[in-house]
Amino acid sequence: MNARTRLGLSIGLPVLLIIAVIGVFFVQQQRASTPRIHGSQTLTKMQLALDWTPNTNHTGIYVALKKHWYEDQGIDLTLLPYSSNVSPDVLVSSGKADVGISSTESIVADAAVKQPVVSIAAIMQHNTSALVTLKSSGITNPRELDGKVYGGFGAPYEGAVVSEIIKKAGGQGKFKNVTLAVDAMQALEAKRIDFAWVFAGWEVLQAQRTGTQLNIFPITDYGVADYYTPNIVSSPAEIGQKPDLLRRFMSATTKGYEYARLHPQESAQALLAGAPKGTFPDQGLVLASQEYLSPRYADTGRKWGMQEASAWHSYPEFILNSGGVQDATGKIVKSLDFDAMYTNKFLE
Repeated sequence: MNARTRLGLSIGLPVLLIIAVIGVFFVQQQRASTPRIHGSQTLTKMQLALDWTPNTNHTGIYVALKKHWYEDQGIDLTLLPYSSNVSPDVLVSSGKADVGISSTESIVADAAVKQPVVSIAAIMQHNTSALVTLKSSGITNPRELDGKVYGGFGAPYEGAVVSEIIKKAGGQGKFKNVTLAVDAMQALEAKRIDFAWVFAGWEVLQAQRTGTQLNIFPITDYGVADYYTPNIVSSPAEIGQKPDLLRRFMSATTKGYEYARLHPQESAQALLAGAPKGTFPDQGLVLASQEYLSPRYADTGRKWGMQEASAWHSYPEFILNSGGVQDATGKIVKSLDFDAMYTNKFLE
């Protein structure tokens, strides 16, 4: 669960570059020419593109895989590993993956460059990200981040949003934005940067486990509208051509996340067992993260995955108003069709 990646990357890549990078996945696309059989039914192949290495945002999927709920729905699901060369959004919008894990920020950026994907479920109902500084820095309010060094991930909206947060706290919103080639927490602990944008359910817990003391500024406390992140996405073409397949996929996925809400430790073990060997050097962090996230997958009494129009207008409007969204030519985008960015129809 890497903050730089999971907050989303712009996918405004030239067409030739997209064609080149998705070629890496061609061999995986050709796997197993003979369809798998489950019981008496032939399984339909599906591919899901991950947004980072397996983590507790993905636990419901791993639970459904372990319990064979995708197979019960007639689906042979393959997880495409994350690649730094191509985003899940590109794989989904190009038809190289049926579904993927993305973020609200990326979905907005995709629409702006006319390579749209559609959120078909919200993995988390509320934003759990925050700006953080080292406790030893003495920075106790975001307004004190003026003039400091921010370790970012290179998305066009990022600097504008962080600037707005600082302004809402009473600062001028002026800071140095550097794009990192290493993990943000590593850079912070090494004092190469002054602050970073991370997630409470992973990096903050990781810091606590290693004894790193942080000042934590939840972004929704400083003028940022609450929103869903991460999201499960598909393409408009997939939605139009394979609605029954997506309903069956979401039926199994919903069952996995609903189970993980009630059984965090067992579900964390499913993630640990299903992920490639060596994915989690600190397995205790996975267990702690799952205990944190499971009750946050959805609000009490609410079905997992459901999305509201209010969330799909408030935060996207915030990042548009910040001037952080650009079209394929680099021009700032001021308006988009937010209602086209999500659907609940595969959850109902």
